[in-house]
Amino acid sequence: MNPLGIHLTLLIGPTVPVPAPALLTENLNQVEVNQSDAARSGFQIQFDAGRAGPAGLLDYPMLVNPLLRPGNRVVVMVILNAMPRVLIDGFITNQQLDPGEAPGTGRLTITGEDITAALDRTEVTAEHPAQNEMVIALKLIGSYAQYGLIPQVLPPFLIDFPLPMERIPVQRGTDLRYLQTLAARFGYVFYIRPGPLPLMNTGYWGPPIRLGLPAKALSTNLGPDTNVERIDFQYDAQAVVQVEGRVRDRSLNTDLPVMTFFSTRVPPLAAFPALPFDLPNVRKVQLENAEGLTYTQAFARAQATTNASMDNVLTASGEVDGARYGDVLEARGLVGVRGAGYNYDGLYYVKRVKHTLGRGQYKQAFTLTREGKGSTVPMVRP
Repeated sequence: MNPLGIHLTLLIGPTVPVPAPALLTENLNQVEVNQSDAARSGFQIQFDAGRAGPAGLLDYPMLVNPLLRPGNRVVVMVILNAMPRVLIDGFITNQQLDPGEAPGTGRLTITGEDITAALDRTEVTAEHPAQNEMVIALKLIGSYAQYGLIPQVLPPFLIDFPLPMERIPVQRGTDLRYLQTLAARFGYVFYIRPGPLPLMNTGYWGPPIRLGLPAKALSTNLGPDTNVERIDFQYDAQAVVQVEGRVRDRSLNTDLPVMTFFSTRVPPLAAFPALPFDLPNVRKVQLENAEGLTYTQAFARAQATTNASMDNVLTASGEVDGARYGDVLEARGLVGVRGAGYNYDGLYYVKRVKHTLGRGQYKQAFTLTREGKGSTVPMVRP
């Protein structure tokens, strides 16, 4: 249990969000934050919206509150063990009013998305001459500094500087979609991570993170040390995809074979990862959109497909009570599991987390993944 308790902090405002006034905090009913490593993260906040007295003569006071208008910025934080943890920083995109069946039972729900929404508003057609994917990512992320966005761009294992006389990278679409397209070429990801302080965000462009301090272990079947309310595991060997094909290297003008054999994610999280060449029913797909590429570029895209497929071979799903757990799970981080046996114990990648906070409760529903069975560490962080 957490002796210091869990405290929710809500910042809201049109430009620079400030602590929510008493009118909002007193009528706050529930906060839900969905974090995902692939899809856009979002939030939903429910308020009591009663209508009574002179203030409610014309309309619901909560509905006309200027702080709850779509487009305003919202920051949701949890203070756990006296340390603030930013769950999401984003914008209100939707309002929903439920008048209720009886006086005083109305509910106003605001829904929103993280800062990523700002990168997906405007479609453009733009050229990026003599700039490789890494340089383009730095430039695009850095153009959103007004949202406290700091670029964190990691170089891919292959850096190809496009010569203007050969080709010029052209962007058609929003900055978000272009950044995701550039990242997918190398099996990379792009997302915005809130924090570590309010109004700060990190735009990460690179491989899925498998390093760093894992969250407190999720414990099952350990008597008084058990901290999960439920957890189950699923092993799907058919998730693995092997890519094969041929590419005409544009620099050598020669046809060369392309084939993938295993995941190149480092460090591996499973002692016995599923291997495409060791599975009798593995799915084999053809290399696509390889025209005009060098062999190295084509292989990088094929390997990215295999890496992404193997990430979800072993999946763990469950729910934990935040007060009993005493930590905050964050999507795209690591967490240890213990008490489930050697095959399923060990480190996992946190794929999704749903945080649900209300008066007297804090639930975290999670989805964890890795590329196979068996723990790679002798113990996890207790």
